[in-house]
This record gives sequence, structure tokens and C-alpha cells, in this order.
Amino acid sequence: MANFNTHLGVATVGGVVTAGLGFQAGLWPWTDAFTVAGLVALGGILPDIDSDNSHAIRLMFTVLAILGVVISIGMYQSRLPMPWLLGLGAGTFLAIRYLGSAIFKRFSVHRGIWHSLLAAAVSGAAVSGLSYQLFQQPPTQAWCHGVALFVGACIHLLLDECYSIDLAGTRIKRSFGTAFKLFDYGSPATAVLMLLAFASLTPWLPPTEALLALVQHTWSLFVT
Repeated sequence: MANFNTHLGVATVGGVVTAGLGFQAGLWPWTDAFTVAGLVALGGILPDIDSDNSHAIRLMFTVLAILGVVISIGMYQSRLPMPWLLGLGAGTFLAIRYLGSAIFKRFSVHRGIWHSLLAAAVSGAAVSGLSYQLFQQPPTQAWCHGVALFVGACIHLLLDECYSIDLAGTRIKRSFGTAFKLFDYGSPATAVLMLLAFASLTPWLPPTEALLALVQHTWSLFVT
């Protein structure tokens, strides 16, 4: 399978291309192109969050910990004095970065549910919700951010499948089909949990009308 640097490099190139094409198509301003490119790159390493010793899980939980600090401080900055607020931020960071990642490692399996289109879609929805609710982005831009992460995750899955084909030996490795899949077919319960996670996100998502308009606009660019 492709290593961390390969996934990050390919996804970064994909992010630059996606951001540039979207800007040319008028989907986002040039200032937002950097965010889109970064989210595609981040999505490009997201599926390897289920690998216990990977760079991806450390990076992802660091990002989640920082977001947790931002959210917790934002919620309590008017209620707590500064020393307590700093303690809350530090505690939140340590809890998510170390305790959260340890629990996640205990229950995750490499090339399981996180190497699937369902997990990529749920993760993209979570990003859209954060962009809309926490960072107060317009609905269309919030959906663009979620789609960018989804695109990056799909690049990762496709790259893993490409590495499952041994062109020199003209054979297909046993790992073929374990990355680019709808869900983890060996563990349907994880798919149910992902669907429940998505259901819990729905009240926080941007209006679906904005997503439909984005899809229609993007489709019109390809057929005209």
C-alpha cells in the first residue's frame, strides 16, 4: 500500500488541482481555494486514521484536539475566569489528543470502516457542519469544504487500490478491494454506527438546498 508521504503528496496535488478548477468555475473565491486545497490534502490521509502507528492518526487527533480547544473555550469564555479557561483548554487538548486516540486505537481495525466511502461521506458531512456552525461559513461554502475532504479521502482509497495491483508481476494482491468499498462488509455493525453518526449530524448541517444547487451547478459545467 502507499505510505504516508505518497498519500499526502498525491492528495496535495489533487487539492491544488481541485482548488484551481473550482476557482476557475466560480465555485469559490481565490481566498477560499487555500482552504479547499488543504481539506483535500487532509482527506488524503484521513482513512489511515485506523492504522495504530501511522502519522495520520497523530495528525488527525491533533487537529481534532485543537478544534476541541477552540469549541470549549468559545463556549465558556464568558463564564470562566482566565486560569480556569486555560485549564479547560489544556484538559480538552490532552483528553482528545491522547485519551481519545488511545480509545480509538483500541476499537479500530486497519482497512476497516474508515477505508470506505461511507466513512468518507460522514467525515465530509462533519466538516460541513463545523464549517457552517462553528466558523459561520455560508451554506454553499460549508458544503464545498465537506466535499473537499470527501474528495481527498476518495483519492486515498483509489491510490490504495492502485497499489494493490502489481503491474510488474501482472497480478492482483490480496489487499485489492479492501480500500475502495461502500462500507466494511465484514463488520456491518460499524456501518450502522456510521449511519447513526450521520443522523446525529443532520441538525447541524447546512441547508440541503445549497448542496443540491452546488451539485446542479457542478454538473452543468461538465455537460455544457
